[in-house]
Amino acid sequence: MLGRIASLALIVVLAGAGFMGFRLLATGLEARVYRARLEELGADYDALREQYNRAVRKTAVTELVVEDGKLAIAIRTGDGALQRFDTPFDPSKEIYVDYVVVGGRLWIRRIFDEDTAPGSGMMIDPRFVDVNWSDEDAHHGKAAYRELEEGVWVVSVTGDGSLGLARREEGETGDLAAAPPVRSYAPVEEEVEAALRDIEAGELLQGLAQALRLREHAAR
Repeated sequence: MLGRIASLALIVVLAGAGFMGFRLLATGLEARVYRARLEELGADYDALREQYNRAVRKTAVTELVVEDGKLAIAIRTGDGALQRFDTPFDPSKEIYVDYVVVGGRLWIRRIFDEDTAPGSGMMIDPRFVDVNWSDEDAHHGKAAYRELEEGVWVVSVTGDGSLGLARREEGETGDLAAAPPVRSYAPVEEEVEAALRDIEAGELLQGLAQALRLREHAAR
């Protein structure tokens, strides 16, 4: 009788030890999978951060100059020359500056005011009098507009093509870029929780196989 009880006790102890060993092994494998996922997510995060920085970086592309109630526009051409065009438009009205994205770059097209039909506006780049929108290189048009007081107004563009229009403060200087590139960026999303929520059986098996290989290598 005592022998049977001792045997049962031994079985229970061995089962408990086996269970604890299994839990320790499973915990170690989970930690290894989590670490691998975090390393992968860290690399993805660095890539997304660089992508985001490129997307939001602003480039000055055009200047609207208001002097004595008259409006002029300054741009830099593809060959690097800075050109200035006097316009007939009244800057106290809403002034529209029209751009197109063609060939992956932003090009200024024309300028007009709120009382002028776009088709009757002042053409800045004659190449875009008529845009062939069926061409796969021609994506879309954009416009920046507002009423303008005296001073210099800078039109800027971010890497994803968003336009900005802000007055340059006195004493500030800046360079204009000709036809900066406009890119498409994948959305930046938080994926850490989703990626770490569940560990698939296949990942545990891979971790177990790797642990066994490391143990065999250490035993040699």
